[in-house]
Amino acid sequence: MTRRYTTVAVLVGASLTAVACAPGGGPGGEESATSKAASEVETDPAAMGDITLTVWDQEVRGGQDKQMKALNAAFEKKYPNITIKRVSRSFDDLTKTLRLALTGDDAPDVVQANNTRSQMGQFVKAKQIINLDPYAEAYGWRDRYPESVQSVVSYSPDAKTFGEGSIFGLPQVGEVVGIFYDKKMMEDLGIEQPKTWAQFEEALATAKEAGETPLVLGNIEKWPAVHVFGALQGRYTDAETIRTLGYGRPGASWTDEGNEQTGATLVDWVDKGYFNEGFNGEGYDAAWQSFSKGDGLFLIAGSWLQSDLYAAMKDDVGFMLPPVEKEGDTPVTTGGSGLPFAVTSKAENPDAAAAYIDFITNDDAMDVLAENGNMPVVGTAERTAADPLGDEIFAAFGEVSEKDGLTPYLDWATPTMGDTMGAGLQDMLAGKKDPKAAMETIEADYAEFTKE
Repeated sequence: MTRRYTTVAVLVGASLTAVACAPGGGPGGEESATSKAASEVETDPAAMGDITLTVWDQEVRGGQDKQMKALNAAFEKKYPNITIKRVSRSFDDLTKTLRLALTGDDAPDVVQANNTRSQMGQFVKAKQIINLDPYAEAYGWRDRYPESVQSVVSYSPDAKTFGEGSIFGLPQVGEVVGIFYDKKMMEDLGIEQPKTWAQFEEALATAKEAGETPLVLGNIEKWPAVHVFGALQGRYTDAETIRTLGYGRPGASWTDEGNEQTGATLVDWVDKGYFNEGFNGEGYDAAWQSFSKGDGLFLIAGSWLQSDLYAAMKDDVGFMLPPVEKEGDTPVTTGGSGLPFAVTSKAENPDAAAAYIDFITNDDAMDVLAENGNMPVVGTAERTAADPLGDEIFAAFGEVSEKDGLTPYLDWATPTMGDTMGAGLQDMLAGKKDPKAAMETIEADYAEFTKE
């Protein structure tokens, strides 16, 4: 979700496969979805009678929460016959509870489900969320969303293929993982914004020598280190290879030299004391909040922290893409879309649920997102960020998108990769595994999944 100067059509890189309109599961199962035509979709919520829609989202932080409250209020005002019952949970809480909720009698109508195979892919396979192709046709979603965005929410009906097939959700925001930095601390230390990895490591050393924390990380949840790995990975591995790994496609290996070197560099940073003490036992939110209070020079994290960090730090916070090996190289980093909104197979009125998703992702909704410090996934170039930090993030997103350097989240690779990679990297950073052993653990998961 970043302000940028190119269209979002290049969001995940030119190499992504175009989305095909394959059939899949739908309301009550595969049969009803494939037989439902766009002409049978009711698109006027006012004509649907009195309805309560239960919506589960993870938009809990400041700007994210504000935009959801504003959009829900606007929807209820326009359609007073529909009541939104919102259940908002943190990302981790939502991940832990959603799978069980979808199997129960009281399943929500609309949910945010992580694009990853372990979440959305599993829900598609189990027919717990519906095929949205009829609604995509009825509302013109394929015209609204470029193929690259459609790809990251598309699966084949059996969920074996990720990146093409039918649409199973719609995202609101775009995302890019980069490096937040404390401008005031950087100035006090006499450091210029690093352009290359060598300059970045010099900045880390300078901050350490001055008694400051060079790099802030909270990794008790394990997934934050995956983002740090992904931001550094492009230093040693080309974007196309990372995409092969991230989408769980055969033809690459986690044990190649580039990935092992990425791990070795992170271990070197640990050995040199560049991370905050006890980072593996500190929470993600506690870490970025510590950074926002002046404890640390750099924070490798996603654009979703824009609103909260700017609120706390104002003009003292900046954002940059990960550096490059030499000036002129293409920046490479993790990014894509935020968690898409999907309709569950137990939704009592899937037409109303789809109408709600259409409302919170339309052009007016994108304006609301931008006004509240979030980065719209479509039409970003036409919108102005809510603050100077947002302008920097939008520009960074534009650069990495235009240069085809945006790569998928690494936990998308297999249904179990989030747990496998999170645990492997946490052990590696704790000194329990060397980089070679950590990559072998990750490779075993990837190789088992792609061998077919």
